[in-house]
Amino acid sequence: MRHEQTPRLRVWRCLLAGLWLAALCAGNRSAAEASSDKENWWSLKPLKRPEVPRITDKRYKAWPRTPIDHFILEKLLEKGWHPSPPADKRTLLRRVYFDLIGLPPTPEEMAAFLKDKSPQAYSNVVDRLLASPRYGERWARHWLDVVHYADTHGNDQDRPRPNAWPYRDYVIRSFNEDKPYARFVEEQLAGDVLFPEDSQGVVATGFIAAGPWDESSQKFIVEDTVDKKIARNLDRDDMVMATMSTFTSTTAHCARCHNHKFDPVSQADYYSLQAVFAGVDRAERLYDLDPKTHVLRQSLMKERRVLDAEPKQPPRPIGDPEPGQLALAQKTLQQTLDAEAARWTALDPDSFTSAEGATLTRQTDSSVLSSGKLPDKDTYTLVARTDLKGITGVRVEVLTDESLPHGGPGRQDNGNLHLSEFQVTAAPKTNPAAAKAVVLQNPSADFNQQDWAVEKAIDKNPSTAWGIYPEVGHSHQAVFEVKEPIGNDGGTTLRFTLDQVHGRNHVIGRFRLSVTTAPLPLRADRLPYAITRILATTPAKRSEQQQADLLALYRRYQIDQRLAELPAPKMVYAAANDFAPQGNFTPAKVPRPIYVLKRGDVNRPGDTASPGALSCLADLPSQFQLADPNDEGARRAALAKWITDPKNALTWRSIVNRIWHYHFGRGIVDTPNDLGRMGGRPSHPELLDWLAVSFLEGGGSIKELHRLILNSAVYLQSSRTPAGAGVRRPACGPGAGRLTSKPNAADRTSAIKVSLLTSGAAGAWETDSDNRYLWRMIRARLDAEEIRDAVLQ
Repeated sequence: MRHEQTPRLRVWRCLLAGLWLAALCAGNRSAAEASSDKENWWSLKPLKRPEVPRITDKRYKAWPRTPIDHFILEKLLEKGWHPSPPADKRTLLRRVYFDLIGLPPTPEEMAAFLKDKSPQAYSNVVDRLLASPRYGERWARHWLDVVHYADTHGNDQDRPRPNAWPYRDYVIRSFNEDKPYARFVEEQLAGDVLFPEDSQGVVATGFIAAGPWDESSQKFIVEDTVDKKIARNLDRDDMVMATMSTFTSTTAHCARCHNHKFDPVSQADYYSLQAVFAGVDRAERLYDLDPKTHVLRQSLMKERRVLDAEPKQPPRPIGDPEPGQLALAQKTLQQTLDAEAARWTALDPDSFTSAEGATLTRQTDSSVLSSGKLPDKDTYTLVARTDLKGITGVRVEVLTDESLPHGGPGRQDNGNLHLSEFQVTAAPKTNPAAAKAVVLQNPSADFNQQDWAVEKAIDKNPSTAWGIYPEVGHSHQAVFEVKEPIGNDGGTTLRFTLDQVHGRNHVIGRFRLSVTTAPLPLRADRLPYAITRILATTPAKRSEQQQADLLALYRRYQIDQRLAELPAPKMVYAAANDFAPQGNFTPAKVPRPIYVLKRGDVNRPGDTASPGALSCLADLPSQFQLADPNDEGARRAALAKWITDPKNALTWRSIVNRIWHYHFGRGIVDTPNDLGRMGGRPSHPELLDWLAVSFLEGGGSIKELHRLILNSAVYLQSSRTPAGAGVRRPACGPGAGRLTSKPNAADRTSAIKVSLLTSGAAGAWETDSDNRYLWRMIRARLDAEEIRDAVLQ
């Protein structure tokens, strides 16, 4: 049955027909016209400082407090409106407190402010709040929301990121220190490259790693498969999206499958941005709080990477290599080996078992190798006898082996292990039933994973453990002092229990136990097993290759010794190009090749993409000229400099609009992540540009931008609506021109005022009810965190 067309339906049909015709006409424009339209979009035009409007209306000459007010007032007067009166002092103090520190003023602070009648009372409050450490915490939360920061990976596994927090604290410090915005941006994209002397440059790259990470695809899917290519493509896509939306408020990621439909961003531009991140992944990185230690560690690690990257040199005649250096290496390493051998006696095990059924095999060097079944958790028990008396310490060596993932010494897919609890009992050989627990103390290790120090192997807490990540692929040792020396006249039976109950296959792959009678204190030493293996061969019987290897190992040993002498480093989850492999998640030795993918399909690669940025900014080159195309860090540094270039109008418009957004509840452009055609247009374009230029030329001080906004008359306005503002008329349809409810006498009076006034706040409400032109202060709801903190205060 045919429905009757109501007048309202006819109106909508006409509107839809009009929209369809408009779209058809737009679609018939030439490609050149469409491209020209895109290029002329307001946000892509160069920045120019506009003149501050002059206020000629004598009624409002005294109203402006900052240049901001001139721009706002000009728009209001053009429309025949006027600003609202200032808010009362109580409202104003609560407003600025919640805006800057996310907390309400205390009763004492409120009373003091109400009592202070000086003209500087309010501006003094602003300065005090900007100097508060709470300011950084409040505004860092805004920033962390923008960059999609999380303490877990997301996706199906959603595991915690225990070392993501240093980036969070870096953001807090940066806001509190009022770090220049250009430096703030550059550190987050390439701080490790542009500022190598500053350890916080490494921490800052946590920005790149802040978003979600598909652990299952990255770690468990093998290389050179379609699924692996898709996973990496999507991971880089997230980096591109986060970078461009955060710093330039553009939707460059919309060009992954085709040229952007609305903005002048081509697929080539998009994949050039992907190429910037082609050699970087999200992983744990070492850093030091002390800048000098950081510089030294980075230098030593770089030297070690160079040594590890050197191709195997053909053996040279024994007399040819530097004889002095080779002799020194032989002497130094042999002395270390002899001293170590004298101190420690390896125990030859009588028995050894795995509680979960792993196969344990005794090796010729008295070590035990685990193979076969790989349990989630396990407990090893080893029994050995010794005739030594006065035993003062026990050593656990976890050793590498070719059969283990990445050489071990753990069986976890990244080579790591977790020794949850280490226990020892001692009994006379003749009376095993008289066994007593041995009290272990003062543990030390040649390396401790952050938050997994060797002390946790004897803390009687099964949820903690000793770990050695990311220093996998190397043998390690842990030394435990014995509180009371042990040993019996007729010999002693020692029983060792190694609990590994953290889970996820963090079990030991190969280990050896030793004891010593050396005087206390005892500390863990470090001598690579590869060196001891060569030194065990007499010099006359060593091959030329062994001699060359000994020299190379000595150079590495020297570096490792110097690294071991440094204070224990910290870890941060950040952008990384050098990290221990985790299953099939491995670092790229050089940036991976990036292709322009047809329709975004990894199976349809097109032209090779070189690192670059957007080509829509006429004053900036879109392709980066790099001295070494394989220098991963140089790619990120080039993008950082492109973004912070004073000619990049997108960057400077974006940040001032964001700050405005958080103060007023809406930006001058009401889409702070999109300044393109899919976003909004600025309500006050001249004000936006004036703020951007002033911010740029003022050194990028966010605190000064706060002061400028917070001291403006527009910010100080009351948020009250005018009388009669609640009486609204439908714009069209049934009831147009009539009141929406039956009015009382007061409503009728207000309605008459609304209909007659052509200026003032009531007229502004009638025409601009969403307050785009800021004729009053916008009412803002408190966030859940603010409500909670206010209740707890």
